[in-house]
Amino acid sequence: MAFLTWHSRGPLGALSFGYGIAQWIGAAMVAVGLILMVLAVLRMQAHRTTPIPHMSPNALVTEGVFALTRNPIYLGDIFILSRLILRWNAPLAVPLVFLFQFILLRRFILPEEARMKEHFGAEFDQYAEKTRRWL
Repeated sequence: MAFLTWHSRGPLGALSFGYGIAQWIGAAMVAVGLILMVLAVLRMQAHRTTPIPHMSPNALVTEGVFALTRNPIYLGDIFILSRLILRWNAPLAVPLVFLFQFILLRRFILPEEARMKEHFGAEFDQYAEKTRRWL
């Protein structure tokens, strides 16, 4: 069964992900997303800092999932949104993932990075150099 198929129904036809492998990929995306989020929150709690956006951090967390990505919670959100698009069989909604990523970057990530730079200075700069924002 193909991952992405085109059916000639409706005014634009019906673009479909199918229900085989796409659903398994989607389930794995939710699992990975939730694991990233939980591990990030646990690591932040261990350092007694906040996972709440727009609050000032008490510690710079750089190990665990934060060694893989600077934004594991937001990355988890993106995985879960992608799963919903697969689950609802809505391939025309794929651009929403990129729009969501852009909104996260502008509204949350850039202000958080500015606060981290202000609080931790060169230590944050070194972390940002060696750890990617996403993956």
